[in-house]
Amino acid sequence: MTVDVAGTCDPRFEKVREAFVRNFTDNGDVGAAVAVTHRGEMVVDLWAGEIGGARTAAWQRDTIVNVFSTTKGMTALCAHLLVDRGELDIDAPVARYWPEFAQAGKAHIPVRWLLSHRAGLSAIREPLPIEALYDWDRMCDVLARSEPWWEPGTESGYHAFTFGYLVGEVIRRITGRSVGTFFRQEIAAPMGVDFFIGLPASEHHRVADLIVPPGGARPGIPAGAHPSVQRMHNPVLEDDEVNSARWRSAEIPAANGHGTARGLARVYGALANGGQIDGVRIVSAGSIERMREQQPEGVDLFIGHAMGGIAFRWNLGFMPNLMGVVYGPNPRAFGHTGHGGSVAMCDPEAQLSLAYVMNQMKVASPDRPPDTRSISLVQSTFACL
Repeated sequence: MTVDVAGTCDPRFEKVREAFVRNFTDNGDVGAAVAVTHRGEMVVDLWAGEIGGARTAAWQRDTIVNVFSTTKGMTALCAHLLVDRGELDIDAPVARYWPEFAQAGKAHIPVRWLLSHRAGLSAIREPLPIEALYDWDRMCDVLARSEPWWEPGTESGYHAFTFGYLVGEVIRRITGRSVGTFFRQEIAAPMGVDFFIGLPASEHHRVADLIVPPGGARPGIPAGAHPSVQRMHNPVLEDDEVNSARWRSAEIPAANGHGTARGLARVYGALANGGQIDGVRIVSAGSIERMREQQPEGVDLFIGHAMGGIAFRWNLGFMPNLMGVVYGPNPRAFGHTGHGGSVAMCDPEAQLSLAYVMNQMKVASPDRPPDTRSISLVQSTFACL
């Protein structure tokens, strides 16, 4: 199989190109891109394959794609920017900024627990139609009225969809702007980053269609899962929904960010370099330490149990380096992975960032081999240092 790879790659990072090619020849990639920054310089910027679906056009430099939960890192970054500006106190009650949230015993839940999936609001009890996902006010009203599934702060349970509405509404109440607007104006535009939470219709033509395995738009539910995990898919997201115009246009800040690997690597490149890149500062150096501040250890009700009961420490809005492997050899590296395979991460000690995006989703299950695409790229990158 011949893979036509476009873009640039510093000769020092040739192993990354080789691993990227193997993802096509050996690991089933259809269309994908990878980007790496080192010490503030873009050293890898590669793309290859096709945009998928009914269209057989080649993946281009400006092709963008939905990255699912990799979006959460961008949403969390908006919150940390507000902390830097003194507009948000992560230890203050959510209700200080969003008074309606105090209902159903939630008056004392701090913002910190939203960022670390410890608020007990990982799912919504009342059945909702898919249209609710696109109704910001409705989703926030339901969450404000909701009783937590467990005593907040005592354990974590991945807030797969609700994270975006919860953190996003705090951002909106403080700034008067939606998460997508705030991200675009305060981060994407100043940095020249091609990433959107809420994609303008004018940009839909360059989106690669996701190739979704049957049932793959929804993460699997572990056997014997906590009731909140069993209700995580509410509303139910069908496979074809993620390629719809309304999905692309909406602001669902936990799951529907669209962008390039280059854009994500540039944002994380700033986080790998004390909060700035190319002279553009987005957050303070102190913010980087706050972002990777590990929260209490425990078996996350979703992620921990899905991985066999392993202990898992969330960072503040970001994922830690699970088992010191997923994001490289440094246990303090951090980032966020997206359902189906995308990833964006940084290692501040190595001054390195990496992002990988793709359209061929892979979903973990007992009858499928593990998805090693992003891990192979991360390992190849560190082997070049």
